[in-house]
Amino acid sequence: MDTIFPGAGTALNVVAVLLGGTLGMAAGHRLPARVRTVVTDSLGLVTLVVAFVSALEMTSPVLEADVGRGVPVLIVLGSLVLGGIIGSLLRIEERLAGLADRVQRLVARGGDAAGERPGARERFIEGWLTASLLFCVGPLTILGSLSDGLGQGIDQLVLKSALDFFAALAFASTFGVGVLLSAVSVAVVQGSLTLLGFGLGAVVPEAHIAALTAVGGVLLIGIALRLLAVRQLPVADLLPALLVAPVLVSFAMALG
Repeated sequence: MDTIFPGAGTALNVVAVLLGGTLGMAAGHRLPARVRTVVTDSLGLVTLVVAFVSALEMTSPVLEADVGRGVPVLIVLGSLVLGGIIGSLLRIEERLAGLADRVQRLVARGGDAAGERPGARERFIEGWLTASLLFCVGPLTILGSLSDGLGQGIDQLVLKSALDFFAALAFASTFGVGVLLSAVSVAVVQGSLTLLGFGLGAVVPEAHIAALTAVGGVLLIGIALRLLAVRQLPVADLLPALLVAPVLVSFAMALG
């Protein structure tokens, strides 16, 4: 789908989160736990399909022409290994979890001090943090927003909007109105990335984008495995791989 205007994908995503969250608050509590589990499993399966399609970009003719046949696989592997090392040393996953814990403790103390029910306050902040992390911390967020800004279409953000709609519905049925606040997080994070892509314009070569997409696809597989409760991979620790991939492509092109 072509880009209507820069930021159209993010606008659609924000609307999807708000609509899904509102419906989840209105009717989600009536859904049995097994139905919500089926929705989450469906999200995981669709994410897995999208992940494989994106990962196949490592076979892109443009990328192979620029770096050589067989090299794209090494670039993806190197990006994940180096990015994972960087992310582990920076403890990205641990710091995000720690941030959530600190905010929850602060809110809990604030609720006690104010004489309010701390449980409701904790659910609010947990809903906001959980939904914000799911909607904003992921390769589909980065790739889709950059593609939107670069004028390459909003297909990825359209898919992400559909996924986020159902996720917001499921989360809001559990956490309540806090999930709606995550729409602000989506607008800020994706809007900033879209502006970055718009500023880069045609500066980013197609080969670099292909490598970025392939690495993002592999990270999406990790997200799918988490959604399907197969294994809780530290996907956040692997996010630096998205920055390493273009660097390795440039290095391979220089050697070639």
